Amino acid sequence: MKIKKRKELTKVDIKDNNAKDVNFYPAITARDGAPIFALRLFEIESNGYTPFHSHKWEHEVYIIEGNGFLKGEKEEYIIEKNNFIFVEPEEFHQFIAGGKGLRMICIVPNIGQQ
Repeated sequence: MKIKKRKELTKVDIKDNNAKDVNFYPAITARDGAPIFALRLFEIESNGYTPFHSHKWEHEVYIIEGNGFLKGEKEEYIIEKNNFIFVEPEEFHQFIAGGKGLRMICIVPNIGQQ
């Protein structure tokens, strides 16, 4: 069993020119012995955003604080604190923080994760 505190997490720089003001913290990953899933924390500053992208794996997201938008290929959804989100494999998506920023937990398979 492993327990980590928020202050123990190390920020990993997102090296993507299509992202703005995104702070990424791998929380529990294969490096911690997690065999299947990675648990990650994202803190997106006011009006920041992740890249508009897709990948082969699904992920589940929980919005801890703030609000903003989830952009898809055809629609843009309002998201806010206490929303649960499922992004399907190969589905294009982008998280865009509102004026107060956005904090979220994201769970993905360990495949290709840090």
